[in-house]
Amino acid sequence: MAEVSTGKTERLTFDTATEGSPLWSADGKWIYFTADYERGENAEVPFDGSTQVWRIALAGGEPTPVTRIKDGIDQFQLSSDTRTLYYMVSSDEYENDEWKSLRKEHDGVEYGHGKFSKKELNKLDLASWRAEKVYGEPRHIASFDVSNDEKSIALVTVKTDEAIHGEGQSRVDLLNVETGAIVTLNDDLWRKQAKSPYGWLNAVSWSDDGKKVAFMCTWDGYPSELYVAHLGNDTVITKLNRPGEFEVSEGELKWQGNSLVFAAEDHARNRLMKIENITRSGQGALKTLTPGDVVVGSYSFNRDGKTLAVEWDTPQSPGDIYVTSGTGFKKITNINPQMAEWKLPQMEIFTWVAPDGTPVEGVLELPPDYVKGSGPLPTYLSLHGGPTDSDKYRFEYWIYGRVFWASMGWACFCPNYRGSTGFGDKFMTDLIGHENDIEVSDILSGVDALVAAGIADSSKLAVGGWSNGGFLTNAIITHTTRFKAASTGAGVMDMLTQWGTEDTPGHVVNFMEGQPWENQKEYLESSPSWNMDKITTPTLIHVGEGDQRVPAAHARMLHRALREYLNVPTELVVYPKQGHGLTKYTFREAKMAWDIAWIKKYVLGDPGPMPAQPVQ
Repeated sequence: MAEVSTGKTERLTFDTATEGSPLWSADGKWIYFTADYERGENAEVPFDGSTQVWRIALAGGEPTPVTRIKDGIDQFQLSSDTRTLYYMVSSDEYENDEWKSLRKEHDGVEYGHGKFSKKELNKLDLASWRAEKVYGEPRHIASFDVSNDEKSIALVTVKTDEAIHGEGQSRVDLLNVETGAIVTLNDDLWRKQAKSPYGWLNAVSWSDDGKKVAFMCTWDGYPSELYVAHLGNDTVITKLNRPGEFEVSEGELKWQGNSLVFAAEDHARNRLMKIENITRSGQGALKTLTPGDVVVGSYSFNRDGKTLAVEWDTPQSPGDIYVTSGTGFKKITNINPQMAEWKLPQMEIFTWVAPDGTPVEGVLELPPDYVKGSGPLPTYLSLHGGPTDSDKYRFEYWIYGRVFWASMGWACFCPNYRGSTGFGDKFMTDLIGHENDIEVSDILSGVDALVAAGIADSSKLAVGGWSNGGFLTNAIITHTTRFKAASTGAGVMDMLTQWGTEDTPGHVVNFMEGQPWENQKEYLESSPSWNMDKITTPTLIHVGEGDQRVPAAHARMLHRALREYLNVPTELVVYPKQGHGLTKYTFREAKMAWDIAWIKKYVLGDPGPMPAQPVQ
């Protein structure tokens, strides 16, 4: 806890559990939060490692459990007067068809469909401690928001919890708590009238007066959009304009009267913005609440909306809390004081022009003591995922390349290629129908520009990335032999395989502009798999054993081709019980150690001693 006036901080909890989602009580005497406390292998709820809601007094002391739900809770929300706790719980459900009884009888096997996890909404009276179900049928709840008067609840619901149903089948339901009646908002704006029907709804939010509901729809490949439902006898839904074509970031939407506050990407920065005076007939001005070189994370207003607290990253800091009451921001935390003694990488925005004349930019990190003009550097080309994402202009130390290559005397180049967010709608949508083509040209021309600037050593280049960055690594090493080493993680090799096995196939359908039987040519041309014979780059391959987003079959395909048939140096590292990202410390450590050893061997000729590296 940090005191705003003095900056004085106090640690309230000391357990090794994961704690999060803190909320103040209305009287300011309690802090409610989630935690997965565990007290031994046979401990009972709430100390069995399940996620529960807890609270701790402002004065400190031991946290006390608020919920004791078997298997734990998901999202929670407090009523405005903090007398009621709303929370979601999960249960196993079966599709109600002719095979339901057989699936239940033989429950120990995996089914392609028909069994799923469904979230329902309950509420707990914090005076009587009585709980009751608010919504349990017939659909799965993805997210919810309770109106201030608690008479209505806005729900984003889907058929099942499977990601394939979220993209294209999610909807906004408005539940009347007193009658149980549900009104589903008309979805023409984000389905029939959108460029793709495969968007997913999120961030539903009631206005303070209960007359409007805001939410957003997010697509792979297309800009995210904000919508507002103006409720009444003649409910009207409007799509908000995005002046400057900013990209709305996934996260909370917050109302301030008739104004809507949200985070949005803008040229490698993530800013907090506000659209004022939203009515049925239009909207007012767009204001930027956090100017400068900042990348905003979470944020919150006090109860009267006059004080804003926001967490942001800068090129010099990985995150602190800043507060303003309208006259400039005051830093109130120093979460990483050890950084005052660090030599930080030099960081800049590097710009160039793509072969088709399009301006492109990226984040460039250089060693702390490097002097431009003193000679070229070995360079690591770090490719971000998504591709509907971007590398941000901030201090970002993680296992995919940022910061640690500069600390070892390398340049680290992070291009925001075509398809990246925050550079305008056309820049993003140019990639649709042109994967493994236009963005590869952007990236390689950026490397050319970096070599021409005397920064990158053309004889000492490495490339790597994760997710879409892995796909692009796979693509690039089929286009050129200029890279001496590659590290590809969770990367697609074949678009048909990806369409058929990933959990969000709408991603592929959008970029391929159709189903496999509708656009075979695009599926073929976008797939690095059909050009594997052109690979000569020594390639290190990483993948999570249980990755549903980019299944391990892609990694095994590449490994087989390189090792068994093409005689290209390769190693395949599979991380047990890991999904699309590596969450275990020792696995993160292993990935970094392998990357450093592999790339130093094939780029520099001698791996040398590997420095011990702390990991995020």
